[in-house]
Amino acid sequence: MKASVLIVDDEPDIQLVMSANLKKEGYDVDAVGDGAEALRRVEARDYDAIILDHQMPRLTGMEFLGRLRAGAVAGGAVDTPVIVITAFGSIEMAVQAMKDGAYSFLTKPVRYEDLSQQVKNAVERSRLSREIRSLRTEVEDRYQFGNIIGRNPRMQDIFQIVNTVAETDATVLIHGESGTGKELIARAIHYNSRRKEKPFVVVSCSALPEALLESELFGHERGAFTGAIRQRIGRFEMAEGGTIFLDEIGEMSMPVQLKLLRVLQEREIERVGGNQTIKVDVRVIAATHRDLQQAMQERHFRQDLFYRLNVVPVNLPSLRDRFDDVPLLAAHFLRKYCAKNQRGEKTLSPEALSALCSYSYPGNVRELENMIERAVIMEKGDTIQRADLGFSAPLRKVLPPGPDGDLQPFRKMKSDVVEQFEREYLSQLLRRYKGNLSRSAQHAGMNIKNFHEKMARYGLKREEFK
Repeated sequence: MKASVLIVDDEPDIQLVMSANLKKEGYDVDAVGDGAEALRRVEARDYDAIILDHQMPRLTGMEFLGRLRAGAVAGGAVDTPVIVITAFGSIEMAVQAMKDGAYSFLTKPVRYEDLSQQVKNAVERSRLSREIRSLRTEVEDRYQFGNIIGRNPRMQDIFQIVNTVAETDATVLIHGESGTGKELIARAIHYNSRRKEKPFVVVSCSALPEALLESELFGHERGAFTGAIRQRIGRFEMAEGGTIFLDEIGEMSMPVQLKLLRVLQEREIERVGGNQTIKVDVRVIAATHRDLQQAMQERHFRQDLFYRLNVVPVNLPSLRDRFDDVPLLAAHFLRKYCAKNQRGEKTLSPEALSALCSYSYPGNVRELENMIERAVIMEKGDTIQRADLGFSAPLRKVLPPGPDGDLQPFRKMKSDVVEQFEREYLSQLLRRYKGNLSRSAQHAGMNIKNFHEKMARYGLKREEFK
């Protein structure tokens, strides 16, 4: 797509020359003669750069720039780079223009080579800023609570806790087996908090030895130890204003635990080998798969640190404890990896779906995701069979627990399992055939009346699948 440039200058000859030269370079150029018209143009479309004359009738260049940056146009403040041009240039005027939000400042007569380079740089900056905003929006959308899959009552309770705690600065301790989505929950907390515009920094406490972990967290000064040839900023400083996620906190050594405790208490750090105290404003979210209560009894984890971290505990269930979410997660990963790998829409055969619901998942949600991704890539047809899933452990019946954690009555449990299967199976068929009832019913081997009755029972509407 061509980069777009708006020229704002009250001299028609200058408009004509600038437009002709920029169009030769491949830019999409609009030109207007005053600031008021320029504001209307900016409201109508997004520009990658604006070339602005300093002196104009009706609305001066600086008045136009002020309104642009103050949000006086529809849609709010505009951060498009503005190159200011004037015939009466001075250092003071240039400094003031930059303070008012100009990207750069040129004096007339303008050398076209200079203007060309300034426009090129402005366009690159504009597009980079737009890409960063798009990526930030994409990340924030991805970690909205509504995008985390889970209808299981335990997961719904967790979503309520996470939704509440996200609005605060409370320290959170997430406990769960590997692969249950601890980092996903941590990111959801961050991107739904007031800190979402600031960094989210991840540190794996199990991946580094004690000496390196201390330097990773708090940084070090030049000469602090052999190999420290320059000063290094630690992860706490990198996360300033944002959130630091300490994954596998249970693997942290006792000396580093003591230093982390001081950070949580005093909100300040010292770099390794340094004596300067540095204040930090960072939210801490920690996670572990270990039983920290037992670790405290065995004197492997500090009790005072545990209580500092465990302000808001979040205990994630394993996938085998949220059996009813397996079909939902499988369907979600199926759509995700079909789109990612540019595969046509695929469905799970009834046998494949039944097998997924009968697996113990030692690797939890991460293992299910990997299984679906592999099946999508390897299966050439449009239906994934049981053999395509490549189970790494024996199948065994995994049944949903009742409200008190025990097994439900036989008939109730059987009914719940059948309903979950039927709802997901019908949804996949309707998605595959884009809401076509006759083709879906034919594929299922059901008469269309029976198919329609089951759709009504589960609240499925054909319009949602078109």
